[in-house]
Amino acid sequence: MAARQVINVYADNGKASSATVALPAVLTAPIRPDIVQFVHTNMAKNKRQAYAVSSKAGEQTSAESWGTGRAVARIPRVNGSGTHRAGQAAFGNMCRGGRMFAPNKTWRKWHVPLNVNQKRYATVSALAASALPSLVMARGHRVENVEEVPLVVDDSVEAYQKTKQAVALLKALEAYDDVAKVSNSRKLRAGQGKLRNRRHRQRRGPLVIYNEDNGVSRAFRNLPGVEVVNVRRLNLLQLAPGGHVGRFVIWTQGAFEQLDAIYGTYDKPSALKNGYVLPDNVISNPDVTRLINSTEIQSVVRPAGAKTQKRPFTQKKNPLRNQGVMNRLNPYAQVLRRAEILAQEKRAAGKVAKPEQKKKGASTAASDKFLETLHSA
Repeated sequence: MAARQVINVYADNGKASSATVALPAVLTAPIRPDIVQFVHTNMAKNKRQAYAVSSKAGEQTSAESWGTGRAVARIPRVNGSGTHRAGQAAFGNMCRGGRMFAPNKTWRKWHVPLNVNQKRYATVSALAASALPSLVMARGHRVENVEEVPLVVDDSVEAYQKTKQAVALLKALEAYDDVAKVSNSRKLRAGQGKLRNRRHRQRRGPLVIYNEDNGVSRAFRNLPGVEVVNVRRLNLLQLAPGGHVGRFVIWTQGAFEQLDAIYGTYDKPSALKNGYVLPDNVISNPDVTRLINSTEIQSVVRPAGAKTQKRPFTQKKNPLRNQGVMNRLNPYAQVLRRAEILAQEKRAAGKVAKPEQKKKGASTAASDKFLETLHSA
């Protein structure tokens, strides 16, 4: 949500003039990317053209099934003999030269109706997102050097007739980097679209919104990626291309001042859209951390408990490492452990003599007798 209440108006030389405009209420509307994505997806379907395959495709042959009893499938087969085609399966979607499954028809439901209020909600959400520099930059626009977002320029721009005037304005406003980005992004389209009048693809640049077209559309229309639209004809497909909010918008002063009349404020409904009021925010203060730590909430909540988390009963414990679990499995293990500890204590105190180890190579009488008997044999 935009926090400033006054926006500067910039002259054609890129400097801020003494004029200012109040921030329209529509730029503080709630931003709902889910609604924008849904509306954009369905609005984009409304410009599709019908296509279909020929109703006779794959079935322009004489074929009938051979029936049962010939050890072949019952799919229709081409009549005749003497050629490779004779006897081949036909018509089915699994057959070579057959029709497709469920052939496309021109009476398919191509277009999708949308609720008017839902489209307006998506439009105001896209407008509000365009007033946040972080969302504009996240969308990929080069606005690092732009003085202010939203960017409002003087109404004299609406009288521009030449493209060189538009280029000079964008360079003065440090917004031409976004146009250069579009020009450098022009690439050849992958796939068959390059053969169908969609040969190239490129990014989107600034969107210029005006109040009166006194030549401004002619001045900006030849710049790559730049689009021009009247403030009364705002389109979600231009405000959020691809369903992604945060389009970089350049407003003229007259268009910016018309927003309160077009979309209304939180105090009065729209003057041009009958009975329309801006959508309310779910919460008036989005700073949840500040809300939780406020005196009003902290005074009624319970104090925080100990940060100990009880181990779930389903967790298995290792009896070889946990003596308590071992004692539950084998009660005699406690007796063995106690005897082991007592033995260790006695050895440490020197009360138990360690058994003497026999020296290696020590001879005994038995070993001497065995060797004597072995050698006498």
